[in-house]
Amino acid sequence: MSKQLKVLTVALLVLFSASVFAGCAPKQTTQPEEKIKVAFVYVGPRSDGGWTQAHDDGRLYLEQQLPYVQTAYSESIPEGSECEKVLRDYANQGYKVIFTTSFGFMDPTLNVAKDYPDVIFEHCSGYKTNPNMGNYFGRMEQPDYLSGLIAGMMTKSNYIGFVAPFSIPEVIREIDSFTIGVREVNPKAEVHVVYTNSWFDPVKEAQAADAFLASGADIIASGVDDPAPLVEAEKAGKYAIGYDNDMAGAAPKAVLTSRIWHWGIYYKQVLEKVHDGTWKPDQYWGGMSDGIVDLAPMASFVPQNVQDYVNKRKQDILDGKYDPFDGPIYDQSGKLMVKAGERLSDADQLSLQWFVNGVVGTIPKSGS
Repeated sequence: MSKQLKVLTVALLVLFSASVFAGCAPKQTTQPEEKIKVAFVYVGPRSDGGWTQAHDDGRLYLEQQLPYVQTAYSESIPEGSECEKVLRDYANQGYKVIFTTSFGFMDPTLNVAKDYPDVIFEHCSGYKTNPNMGNYFGRMEQPDYLSGLIAGMMTKSNYIGFVAPFSIPEVIREIDSFTIGVREVNPKAEVHVVYTNSWFDPVKEAQAADAFLASGADIIASGVDDPAPLVEAEKAGKYAIGYDNDMAGAAPKAVLTSRIWHWGIYYKQVLEKVHDGTWKPDQYWGGMSDGIVDLAPMASFVPQNVQDYVNKRKQDILDGKYDPFDGPIYDQSGKLMVKAGERLSDADQLSLQWFVNGVVGTIPKSGS
């Protein structure tokens, strides 16, 4: 055998051996990424058609967008000690992120957060924080104001009823900004307010709407968690403005528009930060430019000139040219509260406890 042939034979044998050993080597396997367990605690039923359903839509959006997330929820949880028990159960079961979605969950969330420093807590609409607890809300006053423009331009009786849950600052902000919109286009119109002292009580809400309608209201605005007031408006042949979700389906002949939440946008942001290790407690307050709040499509029976004006003012807000709490703003007694060229500060908005001119109603000292 020639020298060249021997060299070629040895080379082939080396290549063959390498391929055999490579074929016998164990295959490398990658373990699936462990999912982040996320829990949501709801104050109402998740199918309430309003507030809680909007949060649950956000939960489902989160699961769809981030495959490394696994969620669970508890619905119709009372605000107080029962909420605290639910939170501790989730923390003990290995949930790493817990969202509590009602103002009255604030103190229970803080209490549990202090005992579980390795769990991340996010509380909706409150103001207290901890190294492992942030809070979040949206500038609903923007779509509130826009819907007020519609109401002010479409009322014939100049009597608008607003069904409110509690007299806490977030609700007062909504009533005030709605009324600012109403009065911008119709200085003669009044917004009458009644409280149900509940987030979700369809019977009380329907009764409140009926009382307004019997007194001459031709538009009912809802600040509660379900469509009951809107249904009553439709029965009476009047108009209504929904809240939380697009409520047109509940009363299609009555609903002019709805002020709506897109919570999933925020939930996705939080879990992306948790996933990459950059989450820090924050006090988030996003607006229409973030997409977390918006105005639902206006009904076909809203006149085109009304729609055009509302869309123009919406663009002014998005462009930063206008904010519903830009002065001058006067309270019910006619006292100047915000001067022309100034804007009510975020701190003052978060503690707001006075009504603007045009609101008929009082604010209980108890805040409820």
